[in-house]
Amino acid sequence: MVGIKDIAKKAGVSISTVSYALNGSSKVTEETRARIQAIAEELNYVPNMAARTLKRRQTNIIGVYLADYGGSFYGELLEGIKKGLALFDYEMIVCSGKKSHLFIPEKMVDGAIILDWTFPTKEIENLAERGHSIVVLDRTTEHANIRQVLLDNRGGATQAIEQFVNMGSKKVILISGSEKGYDSQERLAVSIRELTRFRIPYEIIQGDFTEPSGYEAAKKILSQSKTEPIDIFAFNDEMAIGVYKYAKERNLVIGKDIRIIGFDNTALGAVIQPRLATIAYSKHRWGMIAAEKIIKLKQGEEVDDESIYTTFIPGESYPVNNV
Repeated sequence: MVGIKDIAKKAGVSISTVSYALNGSSKVTEETRARIQAIAEELNYVPNMAARTLKRRQTNIIGVYLADYGGSFYGELLEGIKKGLALFDYEMIVCSGKKSHLFIPEKMVDGAIILDWTFPTKEIENLAERGHSIVVLDRTTEHANIRQVLLDNRGGATQAIEQFVNMGSKKVILISGSEKGYDSQERLAVSIRELTRFRIPYEIIQGDFTEPSGYEAAKKILSQSKTEPIDIFAFNDEMAIGVYKYAKERNLVIGKDIRIIGFDNTALGAVIQPRLATIAYSKHRWGMIAAEKIIKLKQGEEVDDESIYTTFIPGESYPVNNV
């Protein structure tokens, strides 16, 4: 592999001169820089990023930690993070799994944005205690090196339950997400509170935020429910679409036999027929704000926690009573 020693030898200059030229230092003239860069290209020189990181103690890369990459949820969020980081000349690497946690203490990334319920809070706090900058999107925790950009799950769930109340629902089926997931638990707690407040019976069916779990939940619901129509609040659009698939197999009409509201306002929910009623928020904005927070936190600026607010999007899957 070609190194800077080889470039220095061919250019007839010192190793430090090559280093200055390749790293954009003002210590060499533009003429020298251009000549050295041309030689580097001729020799197919590839910079050793690990060595640069050790020397500079900075990668200009932020680790984005996700529990998984499945479904249609993550694309817009990641695009927002990518765009936000680019404004500060940073890039991102998307990580999943326990081994990738080592990227943070080993300083292969300059900070972390975490939306991964499997990443233990205690581990995050320990990393923050060691000086690492972290933004969390899926939990509450207090530390000088941690900031929170949280979705307003409570407001969103309240808006969804309000629709069932307004329509005089006799019973609401709640298809929840992961038992340990922050978003799911927040939506569940508020849904139970609001349904209890208005004395509406409810049933909870455990899902996992995937389309197949929504399909299995629908199968269970339709095997035992006696109410007509069946009212369902699915804690994300993926599970709602699973209900659509099972309903189609049973020749049931969404919006009539089954009335359903989702959460996340995904692209698929917007185009599926009938259009899925859902709780919306800007995933792109969520990502951009998280990116801004992590860089400003790393730079030692004053940074506050922030919330991403929600709104109800009507759809034919849950006809709104306009009376």
